Amino acid sequence: MTNPWAIALTEPTQVGEARRRASSLARQLGFTEVECGKVAIAVTEAANNLLNHATSGQLVLHPKEQQGIAGIEMLALDCGPGMVDVEACLRDGFSTAGTGGNGLGALQRLSDYFEVYSVPQQGTALLCQFWTSPPPGDRLEVGVICLPKPGETLSGDSWSYCPLGNRHLLLVADGLGHGPQAAQASLAAVNALWESAENTPSEIMQAAHKALRSTRGAAVAIADLDLERQQLTYTGVGNIAGCIFNQGHSSSMISHHGTLGHEVRKVQEFTYSWPESGLLIMHSDGLGTQWRLESYPGLGYRHPSLIAGVLYRDFCRGRDDVTVLVARERSR
Repeated sequence: MTNPWAIALTEPTQVGEARRRASSLARQLGFTEVECGKVAIAVTEAANNLLNHATSGQLVLHPKEQQGIAGIEMLALDCGPGMVDVEACLRDGFSTAGTGGNGLGALQRLSDYFEVYSVPQQGTALLCQFWTSPPPGDRLEVGVICLPKPGETLSGDSWSYCPLGNRHLLLVADGLGHGPQAAQASLAAVNALWESAENTPSEIMQAAHKALRSTRGAAVAIADLDLERQQLTYTGVGNIAGCIFNQGHSSSMISHHGTLGHEVRKVQEFTYSWPESGLLIMHSDGLGTQWRLESYPGLGYRHPSLIAGVLYRDFCRGRDDVTVLVARERSR
């Protein structure tokens, strides 16, 4: 799978760069020429919006795959003035910057999925998804930001989602350091998850510990969510943060100190009740821990990708690889 990427929008030439990279990604994923054109137009509109309206605007493009169907997810993130009336801003002809006022409406029409979260004086997060054909939809809805340290092309973090009937396995791994050797370690943890998926989280972690012995090692956390039993089993080694968020309350999950593949004093499972409207958030230490979801009105009910994007926008440390994974049961 092609790597995700982010680009800051600070001057007009970056709009063309974003368009070219998005078109290339769409072709690599098997989009038709017409579909590639839609993606290119959408990225251009979003990039121009960031230049015209935003402060510290950036685009994040993430390749997606759902049961064999390829897609692209675009997040446009900024710390600008935000929107007082999102519905008004979506109407063609509405503009606060003397432009034609058709950008957001066009983005909504071009996208297979479209959602906006905006708070005045805090900024805006815009989510667009494009698919080669309609995806069937897993029972669990997962949104992820996984990006390398600035200046690197390959992230030392990795993540995975493995659905197994009623069980939903999620993993976040942070390879020691950054660059290719860190990526090798974190990907070894992902491979161990898929090779041992039928086992318990602690058994998967033990298998990953063996698989990582020839690598730098990694911090790893695994969540095993059983939606029928409304139970989440969690095990972690190292500094991957995990919490369950529900209606304004959050419960942090426990990881033990150590580096998987090298020094692991204890692998232990912890079991938590999973609320019907629960939200799972896991992240590497590239994201600061001082975030509080309740500080963002209504954000906890939005698409997991928007939640991940806003947390990344506001709490990315900027000096390490960063992964933010958010998951919730899809509305029926």
